[in-house]
Amino acid sequence: MLLRNLSGPSGGNMDHRLLEIIACPVCNGKLYYSQDKQELICKLDSLAFPLRDGIPVLLETEARPLALEESHS
Repeated sequence: MLLRNLSGPSGGNMDHRLLEIIACPVCNGKLYYSQDKQELICKLDSLAFPLRDGIPVLLETEARPLALEESHS
């Protein structure tokens, strides 16, 4: 499940259609893409899942907890 960079190698955009079909592995909630940090964010669980080489790593053990200020943005 590769997140394609739609604006070229230097861009950082992803195929938003993918966000419509994937979900948080913890709560099954909606994920949001953070272009700055290259992460998929679950606001319900306050977790950030990394992207590695454009591939989402949707494992709870690989997620980082969001700081309080991050989870409210």
